[in-house]
Amino acid sequence: MKYGVTLLPSSYDSFRRHVRLAESVGFDYIGVADSQSLFRELFVSLTVAAMETERVHLGPSVTNPLTRHPAVTASAVASLQELSEGRAFLGIGTGDSAILNVGLRPARLAALREYIGAVRSFMSGESAEYLGREGHVSWSSQPAPIMMSAEGPRTLRIAGEIADRAMIHTGLTPEILEDTVAHVRAGEWNGGKPLGSTEIWAFAKCNIADDHGAAIDEIKMALAASAHHAFRFTLEGKHVPEELHEAMMAIQGEYVPAEHEQVGDTRNAAITDEFGVTDYLADRFAVVGTPEECRAKASQIGGAGVDVLQITAISHDPGDIIRRFGERPPPAPPPTRSACFPTTGTGSPRSRRPQP
Repeated sequence: MKYGVTLLPSSYDSFRRHVRLAESVGFDYIGVADSQSLFRELFVSLTVAAMETERVHLGPSVTNPLTRHPAVTASAVASLQELSEGRAFLGIGTGDSAILNVGLRPARLAALREYIGAVRSFMSGESAEYLGREGHVSWSSQPAPIMMSAEGPRTLRIAGEIADRAMIHTGLTPEILEDTVAHVRAGEWNGGKPLGSTEIWAFAKCNIADDHGAAIDEIKMALAASAHHAFRFTLEGKHVPEELHEAMMAIQGEYVPAEHEQVGDTRNAAITDEFGVTDYLADRFAVVGTPEECRAKASQIGGAGVDVLQITAISHDPGDIIRRFGERPPPAPPPTRSACFPTTGTGSPRSRRPQP
């Protein structure tokens, strides 16, 4: 299993330090959050990261299909690909704080599918139709891998069908990871892709401290963000215990997008305790606690067939998370992937078996 870290640039002095540190301690990927109302501009930040590093791969984690035309996104990623000498990737989802803070709603899956198709064509230098109009990025010739963020069963299947990588934000427990990976593989089957060809990236909130409770306390706002994003629209197929349904729906109404992932005494930092779900969310969505606890959780995730563990570094001292996570031991070899599929839900292969 490889490792990545997502950064939220609040100043370029600290961002440069964190980028250099992440590469020096062995991270394989650096992602940058796209939320123009809260953080520094995505592609300016990625340009800085490319110029400060030599080895790590770089990209949005993640952008959305609403704030940039696909030709603009394709041109930006292709430029980053050239500048970084082939180290770029594109991460994209339906949208979260970037679109909520300008009064928009998340994109529909059909719109995301059309957008990804257009970006893929544009990055390859091909003309394509988008929203009924033809466009192109004629100079681009070196496409970057596309990663799609996914939570629900339908979204996971679409990611397996059309993306090179699936960024899963469903949960990090063994049973949830098993079901999640199965949905992605079913999407590959439906799309006629080779089984196992879609990389699985697990997105995890992260904090490391000498005291378990202190580590959780500092990232309660991040746990609320995970609940708000992963459980919006519906809880169907998302493995939330029935007794927690009311709390998860209440978080949707209480969450404050303008305070998204902000460290400190915010409304978002308080709501998981108010609804009694802090420990549940920490177990489900985070690699958090003492160094020993975080190593054990990372090893468990790697054993579930995850290719890349992408953590966040959001705290009063993001550099401490990057540095301490870099002290992890080498992971165990990944298990052989099996051709497993979910047995329920729309589009499940059920009796169909993959061919060798």
